[in-house]
Amino acid sequence: MKPSKTRFVTGLILITLITVFISSCKTIPEPEKTRIILSRKLLAQGNLSAEQLAGFFIQENAQKDYQEMYDFACLYIQEAADENINSDIAFAQMCHETGFLKFGGLVQPEWHNYCGLGAISSEEPGCQFETAQLGVRAHIQHIQAYATTEDIPLNNALIDPRYTWVHKTKYAVTLGDFAKSWAADPEYAQKLEKMLQRMEAFVNQ
Repeated sequence: MKPSKTRFVTGLILITLITVFISSCKTIPEPEKTRIILSRKLLAQGNLSAEQLAGFFIQENAQKDYQEMYDFACLYIQEAADENINSDIAFAQMCHETGFLKFGGLVQPEWHNYCGLGAISSEEPGCQFETAQLGVRAHIQHIQAYATTEDIPLNNALIDPRYTWVHKTKYAVTLGDFAKSWAADPEYAQKLEKMLQRMEAFVNQ
């Protein structure tokens, strides 16, 4: 076979092999992204990291500083872990109760009251805490009061002034149980559920 003909045949073979390779690559399906589903149980480990919680918050309230919200999310994750509480549910409730820290109701921002604790009327506008950490701790402790029976003690020093009453009279396992007892609003459970769904949509986009 002449050299020119050999080169021609070799070239055809190479083109064919490249074409087959490219075609085979196109047919390889991309691995499906695992969808994150958040737990609706109060006594559960939160799925979302501080980065994810802060990112979700900033998406809803861009006026806040990211680093500030990252540190704030870390408080929720740590305090929730101390009491075996689902940090995702606690963070979602904080977002709902404070309007993403815009407040606007009875509770004032400087009170560090992130769940409307004790906010009943103008005569009883709500509990006040000295620092953000203490406010987060009180919120987590109040959820723990609902999520456990009276024989389960707290791991941190008691901050929540309404803890004892709840611990003796209320008990909840899921988000739905919890919402029925927390607020008089008949749609409270649906509102918290929608907040969790928004969080899921954010991390799964």
